[in-house]
Amino acid sequence: MPDSSLNPGERCRVFRELHQSGCFVIPNPWDAGSARLLAMLGFPALATTSSGFAWSLGKADNRATLPEVLAHLRSITGAVKIPVNADFEGGFAIEPAAVGANVAAATATGIAGLSIEDSTGDASRPLLDFGLAVERVRAARRAIDESGTGILLTGRSEGFIVGRPDLTETIRRLTAYAEVGADCLYAPGIRNRTDIVTIVNAVAPKAVNVLVSSDFTTVAELADLGVRRISVGGALARAAWAGFMQAATEIATKGTFTTLAHAIPPMDLDETFNSE
Repeated sequence: MPDSSLNPGERCRVFRELHQSGCFVIPNPWDAGSARLLAMLGFPALATTSSGFAWSLGKADNRATLPEVLAHLRSITGAVKIPVNADFEGGFAIEPAAVGANVAAATATGIAGLSIEDSTGDASRPLLDFGLAVERVRAARRAIDESGTGILLTGRSEGFIVGRPDLTETIRRLTAYAEVGADCLYAPGIRNRTDIVTIVNAVAPKAVNVLVSSDFTTVAELADLGVRRISVGGALARAAWAGFMQAATEIATKGTFTTLAHAIPPMDLDETFNSE
């Protein structure tokens, strides 16, 4: 784990170095406790998850407000000593100028990275128009540069998870995002190895992030394909919710408590969180 004296600028430097070579996993905590546990396991960086955070508030994904997300980013970055990438959804605005203003606010939370995506939330038109999507990434880049923080910008194209699994269009968008300043490119939902290699080659030498939310690959396999960064999105939060729901459902429907036998002993958690 990096030294506790690392300030936000140094975290940005460390985060950028991680993207220069090799392949690393950037898991996604949903609160300060899960962030600390992941850092203790030795992961070199973390990324927030919009879905995991929203569920912790009792909301659906993409329903957290900008003030809630900014407070969440400060909570996560304050809980750990390693770089944190912000899942900043669509920038909490449509127009590029407003996206830039919101990104500027996020740069003051201690994050080392930030992503902007191009989905609309409208099933009939799930992706923003190409030109608008590009200008939004450009605005985010400008806001980061004006902040002087060195935050790493990830450009996300959501076609494969919003019903538009078009590899050609995805590459068109990712390469355009790279051209206007995205440092890392990310198309969640890509699982085919040939497609992954095609994207890696298309945006090289810039880094590519791949989402792994189920058991379809390994770190070694993705590293061999040239992937720089691997995230798990809301999968860890879903795994935690699965255990919670199993235990709670048993109590509610059967009046028994056998699932609780598998819970982590409280003293183990106390010892873990007292270790720093």
